[in-house]
Amino acid sequence: VVSEVQSRLQFLKEVGLGYLSLDRSAPTLSGGEAQRIRLAAQLGSNLQGVAYVLDEPTIGLHPRDNEILLNVLEKLEAKGNTLIVVEHDEDTIRRAHHVIDLGPGAGVRGGEIVAQGTAAFLAKDKHSLTGRYLRNPLKHPLQPYRAVKKAHPMIEVAGASLNNLRNATAHFPLERLTVVTGVSGSGKSTLARDILHANLRAVRAEKREPFVPTPKPLKGPTQKGLKAKVVAKKAVVAESVAEKKVTPVIGCVSISGYEPIDRILEVDQTPIGKTPRSCPATYIGFWDNVRRIFAETTEAKMRGWTTGRFSFNTKGGRCDACDGQGVKTIEMSFLPDVKLGCDVCGGARFNSETRDVKWRGKSISDVLQMEIDEAVPFFEAHPTIHHPLKLLQDVGLGYLTLGQPSPTLSGGEAQRIKLVTELAKVKSLMKSDSENAVGKRTRAARMVNPHTLYVLDEPTVGLHMNDVEKLLRVLHRLVDAGNTIVLIEHNLDVMAEADWIIDMGPEGGTGGGRVVVEGDVEKLVAAKAKSHTGRVMAEFLKDRRAT
Repeated sequence: VVSEVQSRLQFLKEVGLGYLSLDRSAPTLSGGEAQRIRLAAQLGSNLQGVAYVLDEPTIGLHPRDNEILLNVLEKLEAKGNTLIVVEHDEDTIRRAHHVIDLGPGAGVRGGEIVAQGTAAFLAKDKHSLTGRYLRNPLKHPLQPYRAVKKAHPMIEVAGASLNNLRNATAHFPLERLTVVTGVSGSGKSTLARDILHANLRAVRAEKREPFVPTPKPLKGPTQKGLKAKVVAKKAVVAESVAEKKVTPVIGCVSISGYEPIDRILEVDQTPIGKTPRSCPATYIGFWDNVRRIFAETTEAKMRGWTTGRFSFNTKGGRCDACDGQGVKTIEMSFLPDVKLGCDVCGGARFNSETRDVKWRGKSISDVLQMEIDEAVPFFEAHPTIHHPLKLLQDVGLGYLTLGQPSPTLSGGEAQRIKLVTELAKVKSLMKSDSENAVGKRTRAARMVNPHTLYVLDEPTVGLHMNDVEKLLRVLHRLVDAGNTIVLIEHNLDVMAEADWIIDMGPEGGTGGGRVVVEGDVEKLVAAKAKSHTGRVMAEFLKDRRAT
């Protein structure tokens, strides 16, 4: 029995989980830790002739932990097992014995085997998008870094001590792209999500300040006349403290410097809708403008139809057989429900009378079934529709249809649609109306484009190297519009684009919870002797620096 226990403990140590305690509860484990525990269980079983299928095992893993994982997978293979891995990670692709590259595009434009063979063979294939990135990796930075000087306004989280954090103090510069990184279990999510995001969201939701400001003494000739008002204000402040109306901070001693932030938003990979009625066009919000165009056609006006006629959520214009969903749900006793295409409208969602109204030769159903790439030139003369469609195309979602049901979207697709929704809200301002200095916007600028703090937890999950590049360009556009972005990320391409990096560690669990390095990419690389991330980044940037 003891030898079996020692053997399994050794496997846990091999996959880099030596810092975990045996009584650690499962819900407190990170995704990367849980994944490696499952792998350790398989490695300890000593089975042979097994085919293992792994779907993106590197999710949540730091490049250092990734190397440990790949060594474990090779040990599994050496025992006489077959490993089939679905993966986008470059290191995993390069170490694979055989690579199958699917494409050439995504969605309806994919589904074909473009190339297969070794990574070196793929790199020589001109038709393979994966091969192109293996042959010519992304050069960094894509655009010049935004400087963060000593006087730059920052959000300071002081004395963070939640979970495994050890009295850590971190700074998040405003209007910059910040990446929080570190080995698995080092406290990244605790710092960025459980402390920074949760506290600031509570403050903005309750419209209160976590610390009561001391009233400033009034100066000038009006001081005497307003003395009573100052006394009254002090009384209100004292009353607020007594009644505990002040929002307390959680998990840290204090948070300061957040005053310029107008909104806090977490952009995750959760679905944008649960029913077929939800789709990119309705989520982003330009579908109302499309319906308005059809309501203004001569045919619609002759029939007395308004925009409501062209909605698949209300009766009248939609197909009554499927209630505008395009599919029918058949309830099965003792089995999961089955969804079938509507036999009346054929998935068009609208009845035949509504489909008789045409605009530029297309019915409302035809527009709903158009691919985004096709819709961009179609709506070129309508900026309110064309702009969000062009943004969707820019982030690599041109293959989706406008009416693609939300439940059929992947996590990465849903996240990029959320980012496009935010980017579509950004309105261009005259230079004089924008701001005089970072964090000091004019009232007009803040009303048009509120300063938003975006928190994203590993947005590159499920994304190909080509999609990562497009995601980075979208994030840069959001920052250039005057917003602040905080990413929890392990992807080296994303880290290399950061204006500011917070490296947590140095190890995971009880060996982590500290800020190892805080600064730009060059400062991280200079600290490679004490930082795992710095060591990996120094190696990564050797041949990937933009000239």
